[in-house]
Amino acid sequence: MSRLVARILAPRPGPRSRPPRERVWRRLPPLPRLLIATQLAFNLGFFAVLPFLAAHLGTAIGMAGWLVGLVLGLRTFSQQGLFLAGGWLVDRYGVRPAVLTGCALRIAGFVWLGYATATWAVIGAVLLIGFAAALFSPAVESEVARQAVEWEAAGHGPRTRVLALFSAAGQAGAFVGPLLGGLLLAVDFRTACLCGAAVFVLVLAGHARLMPQHIPGRERPPAGGAFAPLLRDRRFLALCCAYGGYLLAYNQLYLALPQEVERAAGSQAPLSWLFALSSLLVVCAQLPVSRLVGDRLDPRRSMAAGLLLVAAGFAVVAVARPADWTGPAGLLPAAGFVVLLTVGQMLIVPAARAWVPDFAARGRLGLYMGALSSVSGLLVLVGSSATGGLLQLGLPPAVPWLVLAAVTALAVLVLPRGPQPDTDPVPGPDTNSDPGPDPGPDPGPHAARQPAPPSGG
Repeated sequence: MSRLVARILAPRPGPRSRPPRERVWRRLPPLPRLLIATQLAFNLGFFAVLPFLAAHLGTAIGMAGWLVGLVLGLRTFSQQGLFLAGGWLVDRYGVRPAVLTGCALRIAGFVWLGYATATWAVIGAVLLIGFAAALFSPAVESEVARQAVEWEAAGHGPRTRVLALFSAAGQAGAFVGPLLGGLLLAVDFRTACLCGAAVFVLVLAGHARLMPQHIPGRERPPAGGAFAPLLRDRRFLALCCAYGGYLLAYNQLYLALPQEVERAAGSQAPLSWLFALSSLLVVCAQLPVSRLVGDRLDPRRSMAAGLLLVAAGFAVVAVARPADWTGPAGLLPAAGFVVLLTVGQMLIVPAARAWVPDFAARGRLGLYMGALSSVSGLLVLVGSSATGGLLQLGLPPAVPWLVLAAVTALAVLVLPRGPQPDTDPVPGPDTNSDPGPDPGPDPGPHAARQPAPPSGG
């Protein structure tokens, strides 16, 4: 028993000496520094608007609950669902065109949303906003990952230090964005949209000036696809469905949570602070949580634990809801839901992204990563509409939250079991270029895949 305890408490294997985060930032080349700053700006502009969209649609425009849910689901699907197409476009045309086009579309979408009053106009605006992210997010994420691999291969230290900076920058934007949006709502929703568009104008100008036309070492992938083997892989599709269950739960930050906050506080003003709490938790705890569970839980167990934590968050609100508390005490269940959802997110997202390479055929990791987002986005599209209707049916107040808890818990049963059949090993991010110098010892089985939050910019 003592030996078992010692093994569980053993430190994570990897390099003993790691450069401080500040030194890594100062020593990075200009391009990855631009990409990290871009991720911060993306989330700053995005989260200044999106958390307040449901209230705007329901009150200012007067949409029914099911229609609000459908609009939010369309926004998620147009982003997550088109990640596969966006990644293909990035590979074919390059990072710079994808980022510039995506920023231009995001600017147009935010301006359109600020002035939209008809249902068709709102739907068009949110589709444009989502498709913009399907262009620039795969471009930035894939290139910063490739730059991190080159950093490690050059002997500067583990690639995880670069990816950790990228993740922290995105969460910093997600932390400040809702606070900025809450202040702008004191004017009106249109002002928040226009300020969000202004952020992307600055990003567009910065990339037009600083992003190189041709990035050294980046090559186009070979022609052809592998959709048939992917569609026949039931275990991978099961993983996509389980991840979709998590993403549907995460989407309740924008659908069910605003209603609960308004009921308890009389307004949605505290919503900004709850979003800030979620982002701050990820900024402070994502890396420690990943180090804690990375060598103790395999991806399936990590995802299962995360899904159960998220289900517990819904259950907390369901248990407290019949008491109908208001004021500061009434916000405690909502805060408990946000904390449990965020901790679950820190377990689920890294595990899912680390698990995908076990299924991907050689040279097809991008295809499988895109399929993970696309399938889960489709599930959110269907599930959000159903959830919006559920919240408007006049059921006992605890029932919708119990249903959401049950759906999230059932996603655990969908997770694939058993060993993964042997497949060709998946190479690094740039499968067609020379691997370069030996990167040295592997820092850990999942250390190189620190992902950003699913609903980011």
